[in-house]
Amino acid sequence: MKFDTDLLQEINVLKMFDLSSSQLGIKVHHDAAPEAVHATQRLFDKGLITQNDGGYLTGLGRDAAEHTSNLLTILTTA
Repeated sequence: MKFDTDLLQEINVLKMFDLSSSQLGIKVHHDAAPEAVHATQRLFDKGLITQNDGGYLTGLGRDAAEHTSNLLTILTTA
């Protein structure tokens, strides 16, 4: 399976979360880029975030965001 545009947008939204605290959420406003709005809705539908416009990471969402962060660190470290 390749990363398609939708998955890449979801990864970009996951990277918006600050993993230093579970008390920090995000808000993707309705006038944000349509790709971000749709990706945020998909993450909510998948149970990774608490609100369809952001909110907080669920337990599964935190795992996904941590894995995303780790993967990006591995791929961008020389």
